[in-house]
Amino acid sequence: MKLLANLSRILVGLEFIFSGFVKVVDPYGTGLKLQEYFEVFGGDLPMFASFFNGLAHNALGLSLVFCCLELVLGVALLFSFRMKLTSWMVLGLMVFFTFLTFYSAYFNKVTDCGCFGDFLKLKPWDSFTKDIISMVFILIIFSHRNKFGKSEFGTPMVLIATIISIGIGVYAIRYLPILDFLPYATGKSIPKQMERPDIKPDLKYVFLDKKENKEIDSKEYLADTNRYKYVSSVVLNEDLLKAKITDYSIADSSGNDFTQQTFEGKVFFIVLKKKEGLEDLDFVPINKLANKLARRKIKPMIITSIPTEEYLGLKKEKGISFDYYTCDEKVLKTMARNNPVFVLLNDGVVVKKWSYNNIPTADQVNELIISTKF
Repeated sequence: MKLLANLSRILVGLEFIFSGFVKVVDPYGTGLKLQEYFEVFGGDLPMFASFFNGLAHNALGLSLVFCCLELVLGVALLFSFRMKLTSWMVLGLMVFFTFLTFYSAYFNKVTDCGCFGDFLKLKPWDSFTKDIISMVFILIIFSHRNKFGKSEFGTPMVLIATIISIGIGVYAIRYLPILDFLPYATGKSIPKQMERPDIKPDLKYVFLDKKENKEIDSKEYLADTNRYKYVSSVVLNEDLLKAKITDYSIADSSGNDFTQQTFEGKVFFIVLKKKEGLEDLDFVPINKLANKLARRKIKPMIITSIPTEEYLGLKKEKGISFDYYTCDEKVLKTMARNNPVFVLLNDGVVVKKWSYNNIPTADQVNELIISTKF
């Protein structure tokens, strides 16, 4: 039992460290997932709507807390730090996660639980199954919580993990994630990811065997209609057949499609996801940078999902003189994790991204264009 308990402690610890890390590098993404959950709960439970709306409004802060806590608890398990308290906290956190994944799977409300952030997408029932398996090991840990030995490395390692996890999370919120698992990450080609993969569909057929009077599965289409009757079919590798980017679309102020033009030559996106938070932002550095880039044949483009009337008011207030284009808010949330974000493209390839807190100079942008080859 001692060996099984320690093995469970190590396995769950590693799972929590990995899961916490891939989320804390991008707390904004986890915050979006929490916000989605809270909004669903608010709609399903109208008597608690104000409570869940409040949680949704503070989803980013809660995301940072949950992500850091998960990683730190993983380190605490790995180094046997205060196992009585740690066991209770791990059990409580896993009960919370298991409830969310069950809710996602059973009610089909949230199609991706975000268990491993954007690093690995799991279907709802797969996520729930994973949590149930983890819960078995956690219950073993919990039942053995009073018998674990102490490690002299526990306190310093938990302290280090806490400092590092908070630092990574705050950096990602203020600047950009240190690791980007999304389709618009540096080095990735947007147009290539919009192409459908050259993969054949893996089909499974269901037929009614008339002779045996029962349904059977088949990897091949059974053409003997005297014995077999077609019932249904399913594509087993449907996710692999889809392009990685399916919703990228840019339109000019008149509604004309401008998507292809963003893949031609050197383009500098200034992504404004929402007006909130931009009212007090100094746009003078942005305007100066855009004008300098335009003189160097690097096209500056405002890409926004802000409603037209609101954007035009912002444009006048901030003295923005260059073109603006519209894009779906969901796309911009994937492309830009804070607001505003600057994205340099060269023939549709993402060269680099910056937040407003480390806005580049025109020379830096030009040097990247010259030195970077994909």
